Amino acid sequence: MKVLVADPFEQSGLTALEAGGCELLYRPELKDAALVETLRTSDARVLVVRSTNVTAEMLKSSTLTLVVRAGAGVNTIDVAAASRQGIYVANCPGKNAIAVAELAFGLILALDRRIPDNVTELRAGRWNKKEFSKARGLYGRTLGLLGFGHIGHEVARRALASGMKVVVWSRRFSGGSATDATALEEGFMPGSIQIASTPGDVADVADVLSLHLALTEETRHLINADLLARMKPGAILVNTARAELIDTQALAAAVQNVGIRVALDVFAQEPAGATGAFSDPLVQLPQVYGTHHIGASTEQAQEAIAAETVRIVLSYKDTGKVPNVVNLCVQTPATYTLIVRHQDRPGVLADVFEHLRQGEINVQEMENIIFEGAEAAVARINLDRRPSDILLKAMQAANRHILDLQLVRI
Repeated sequence: MKVLVADPFEQSGLTALEAGGCELLYRPELKDAALVETLRTSDARVLVVRSTNVTAEMLKSSTLTLVVRAGAGVNTIDVAAASRQGIYVANCPGKNAIAVAELAFGLILALDRRIPDNVTELRAGRWNKKEFSKARGLYGRTLGLLGFGHIGHEVARRALASGMKVVVWSRRFSGGSATDATALEEGFMPGSIQIASTPGDVADVADVLSLHLALTEETRHLINADLLARMKPGAILVNTARAELIDTQALAAAVQNVGIRVALDVFAQEPAGATGAFSDPLVQLPQVYGTHHIGASTEQAQEAIAAETVRIVLSYKDTGKVPNVVNLCVQTPATYTLIVRHQDRPGVLADVFEHLRQGEINVQEMENIIFEGAEAAVARINLDRRPSDILLKAMQAANRHILDLQLVRI
């Protein structure tokens, strides 16, 4: 199986792919038209990317059957286009969670103690202990989390270890109905995590508000003027998730008028490459710290992501099964299941499918379960509409190895 890796990738992962029997094409420099052309001519079956955008044009001109995002999320891949062409899309969820959580908590500490400003003053030859002795401290204060996936869990663990209180809003918890038992099942002591009903309820009580949400139409600009107005004066806002979660104009106003302190690892207009010119009015404000979209960029995280990518690719190569696939249909259009009990002989299912074709009935999903001794089997075939009784009788009569037919409404 030929695997095209079109972004920088750990040597340990490249070595493991080759050791697993893959024909490896490592071309991290490919972008845009060059990538389209390579996909068209290389016969690659698997594409591995990190930050490279995978467009519908790339997919259409390729022989790909699997695209793996070596990271969390798939926002750089045209998943809808892949689904239309029957191309699997998979990612590596949770493998960078600790790295992002470490940065998020580091930014919280840096804002509270103004560590970057301390360094700047000392390098400029100025000693100002009086100014920098005004930190509030984190112990006993409240951390609010919007989003409670892998990264949110890791940030919560670090906050609890520092003596902070933790309050959470997540789309998984409907209307604050989650109980302490839910938090306990997820590795937290009963009562250690409070569940809020709305994002605004979190903003009301948080001394620190940290964002860990995927970008959807519902979460875009979730941090707007109304929510920012509910934050305490001088509270801290940290975003290591997606820039588009925040209305930046409203945030700038809150920084200047309410004294909100901010740390950002993601920005709306980031350079396309690893280096380049950068300008954002927010980071010019003295109460705003920024880092270079480095949340997942630790050696530990990158090695873990490489290992997970290798696992996905080799599982697909060896078994045809794709771990972490994101674009399978949650619920197919199937309305009926045809259960075929049959002797395990060649051509039985071919006759069944031929009759379904004649009836213009589409198969959505199927499985064929073999009994001990391999003499008999049961096929379960999900159909998009009901076969007529006449068609079922013709199907039964067409092959003497069909023992029984049963139709079940889904």
